[in-house]
Amino acid sequence: MSADIKRARPTARRPDPAPPGPIMPPITNEPVATTDPFDRALHAAQAKVTGGLSPAALTLAMRDWAVHLANQPARRLNLARQAFEDAAAIGRIALGLPETPTEPTAGDRRFSHPRWQDMPYRLYQEQFLRTERWWHDATTGIAGVDAAHERMVSFMARQTLDAMAPGNLPLLNPDVTEAARASNGASLRNGMKNLMQDVAHALHPDTDLPLQPGRDVAVTPGTIVYRNRLIELIQYAPTTATVRPEPLLIVPAWIMKYYILDLSPHNALVRYLTGQGFTVFMISWHNPTAADRDTGLDDYRADGVMAALDAVSAITAAPRIHAAGYCLGGTLLAIAAAAMARDGDQRLASLSLFAAQTDFTEAGALQLFISDAQLAFLDDIMWRQGYLDSAQMAGAFQMLQSNDLVWSRMIRRYFIGEADHPNDLMSWNQDATRMPYRMHAEYLRHLFLHNDLAEGRLNAGGRPVSIGDITAPLFVVGTERDHIAPWQSVYKLHLLNRGPLTFVLTSGGHNAGIVSEPGHPRRHFAIQHRAPGDPYRAPQDWQQHAPVQDGSWWPMLVEFLNARSAPPVPPPPLGRAAAGYPPLGAAPGTYIHER
Repeated sequence: MSADIKRARPTARRPDPAPPGPIMPPITNEPVATTDPFDRALHAAQAKVTGGLSPAALTLAMRDWAVHLANQPARRLNLARQAFEDAAAIGRIALGLPETPTEPTAGDRRFSHPRWQDMPYRLYQEQFLRTERWWHDATTGIAGVDAAHERMVSFMARQTLDAMAPGNLPLLNPDVTEAARASNGASLRNGMKNLMQDVAHALHPDTDLPLQPGRDVAVTPGTIVYRNRLIELIQYAPTTATVRPEPLLIVPAWIMKYYILDLSPHNALVRYLTGQGFTVFMISWHNPTAADRDTGLDDYRADGVMAALDAVSAITAAPRIHAAGYCLGGTLLAIAAAAMARDGDQRLASLSLFAAQTDFTEAGALQLFISDAQLAFLDDIMWRQGYLDSAQMAGAFQMLQSNDLVWSRMIRRYFIGEADHPNDLMSWNQDATRMPYRMHAEYLRHLFLHNDLAEGRLNAGGRPVSIGDITAPLFVVGTERDHIAPWQSVYKLHLLNRGPLTFVLTSGGHNAGIVSEPGHPRRHFAIQHRAPGDPYRAPQDWQQHAPVQDGSWWPMLVEFLNARSAPPVPPPPLGRAAAGYPPLGAAPGTYIHER
């Protein structure tokens, strides 16, 4: 009976299992930003004290470093031993005993005066260099410390030491004392005059540049043939009887004025290219205001690069166009080229990128300012004014090179009494532009922080793009001493695109390496071509096997463009009113004068 009852008892049916849910929320690259006006105002005020660095980011970095170093007693013991040995060596030098001198790091010119080898200057120098070396060892290579935190801690230690360098104290700097003695004190009087002038300028800023665009620089003849809310398009006048039928559009970085590529007549890349038989067009970017706060990175692609390409096509009636981009302008051009390839737009005959990155995992000194905490802080700085001011950006760059841009200049100008004699490149460097809130936040987050372009996540026109889709032949230039776009980072394009690629490594830095006209002394470069299907070579291997040539790389660019151009034809008109692109005035236009 009981058995029958048991057999007849219905079995409770388990409910169907629910579909498994996500283990964790999906990860997005969208920022989590402060929205409270008080918090934003507080952060903006803090930025004036910290130089734009996030206090939260600094605190996290210092804690990360300190905790890991505290948990490595052997490392701390080695640092203590090193400090004891350095103190003993400095004592021997003070007593006049022989001691191997410590060499400054490469590029450090603060101790170049011969008297730094004499006492007591040698003692000051040795103490500083050993302290500098000790702090470098103490803040780098600590196992377990996040790489971004290590960069920040090391940077702060270096900034503090640079401010305390013996050369910054007039009585301890032989350059200062020698100049004062030789001039009977006139150098110090001139330095005081320079200081008073700079204080007056700070209180009553003068926007005049040492060299004026359209008068001293940016003087290559041309015509404005198109204008919209973001760009003016310059078409340069031909200087040869015939030109290549494929015009060349140049996309400069929006972070500075375009005329880095049109400086003085002797070193203007656009003048050189028109002299080689090319019809050259140049984008001149609008200097944004608070009204442009919501202008995004894709607006710069659509209303900048693509609008310019459409104008060039209509004016020249050319089915194929060469395109070149410098710095972030090259990155923007690469995004546009990838979107064109995705959409079947085959207008690009070639793509040239000058000191332009497409992979940002090794993005140079700017990585110091790239973290979630730092970018959230920067968003709040920009929120109220609607843009990043050029002075704020210039301050960040000065911090990255404080030896050359802050302390050395202070010594020369205020203690030695030297007057500034700005050249065309220095004057251009003062002519910075603002950047819209949205665009600046987007490119820092999507390019530098998340590397979305290299990893196929960056959207253009609402859909993702891939650098690997570009089929146009590539001409890529890196510079040996580039701290903004290190050449090894520029070289990573070899990994992202397997098409034909010509890579040039030239002497100089981010700016001077590109402004490298023929006849410039002490210039050299290396160049090699990679055919489709060739195996990848690491940058160090490439550098070891690429033969070095003296001179400018500009003729190599012309050779590259000529090989991918049709026979010369008569030059096109300057603008084409019938196509909707009438001439709007003489170059350099109006946007270049926006302050």
